[in-house]
Amino acid sequence: MAQNKTSTGKRPKLAAVVTSIRLYSHPQHIVDRFLDGYGWNGTFHHPQMDLVGLYVDQRGEGDLTQELIDRHPGLKVYPSIAEAVTLGTSKLAVDGVVVVGEHGRYPQTAMGQAMQPHFRFFESIVDVFRSSNRSVPYFNDKQLSSWSFPQSKQMFDTSRQMGFPLQGGSSLAVTWRIPSVEFPTGATVKEALCVAYGGVDSYDFHALETIQCMVERRKGGETGVEWLQAYQGESFWKAYEQGVWPHSLVKAALSRSSTLMPASRIFTDVYPSVKQMRQLVPDPTAYRYQYRDGMLATMLLMNGLVRDFTFAAQIEGRSQPFSTQMHLPMPDGRTSLASFFSPLVHNAEKMFLTGKAQYPIARTLLTSGLVIAGVESIYQGLRRLETPQLAVTYQPSPESTFWRS
Repeated sequence: MAQNKTSTGKRPKLAAVVTSIRLYSHPQHIVDRFLDGYGWNGTFHHPQMDLVGLYVDQRGEGDLTQELIDRHPGLKVYPSIAEAVTLGTSKLAVDGVVVVGEHGRYPQTAMGQAMQPHFRFFESIVDVFRSSNRSVPYFNDKQLSSWSFPQSKQMFDTSRQMGFPLQGGSSLAVTWRIPSVEFPTGATVKEALCVAYGGVDSYDFHALETIQCMVERRKGGETGVEWLQAYQGESFWKAYEQGVWPHSLVKAALSRSSTLMPASRIFTDVYPSVKQMRQLVPDPTAYRYQYRDGMLATMLLMNGLVRDFTFAAQIEGRSQPFSTQMHLPMPDGRTSLASFFSPLVHNAEKMFLTGKAQYPIARTLLTSGLVIAGVESIYQGLRRLETPQLAVTYQPSPESTFWRS
């Protein structure tokens, strides 16, 4: 890793802008790692930078802000975003910004999307960049805007216009893989699929990033998405039985699952029948979409069948599907450290130290838009939606950034 020195030769200073700090929340997992360190490749890693400014948008029951201050006397909480990134002065006073817009209590759109404040946070921070005539690397956990594609696109465009690295997205793209395989660069891909669990307007983002971090490496790079259609309930099962998405890819993905529910009293990964899946999965959701180069992809949320994220794809020239699991050891009470946040933070550290994004923010722009399109398709009665706004084109990073250790 590059030396952690700014142009003045001092340790980089960071400010964090978050929705709330509560136990097991995204802000807690990320902020704690910057403050306290984390296990990494057989040692205990302490970030070579100092988190010194903090803004917390919502406090209340379960708030851990004071606990953070008590443990870290060098950390100061500020009453506004501008004061957090200027450290109470009139100009930008930090070398990087950590933004976590998850959790908290915020209004919902008519389609039921949580109106998380990613864009409001972004605008406030960029205002300081402009008034200071200086910008710094910006880390944004998960989506850009969770409910507005124009806001997401404005965030993307602004970072390009002002010339600061913007990095974020899901931990699924950077966590371990089982097996630890890289998607072949330049491959010709016909179809790709992810089997996952969780909710709409939530874990669907992680499943879409699982697909995207792989297929962006196909021949020609990313071309964007032409259309998307959601399936739920009986429409899901009808599409499944008709083979709208390939059974071979579902089987390949499920063969990588560590949490596949047994289809009978035999505790092994026997592939379940559709009848057994119906019994196990009362409320399935699928997003099926086509890229502008003709490749098809399907995201399946199958709560009750699995509790992990697996991927499979049909690659030209291979007789068997390419498949892997994005390993996501989930927190279970106090028995897990949610270690998948560690590679997310580690890649953010690299960006702060080098001044370069470690993977394309265009990926997160596209997946942010796919979630919004999926929710809208559901809201419009599972209608197929044309998505000209998702004509997002980019090339992948030369080397994938998943955790190989």
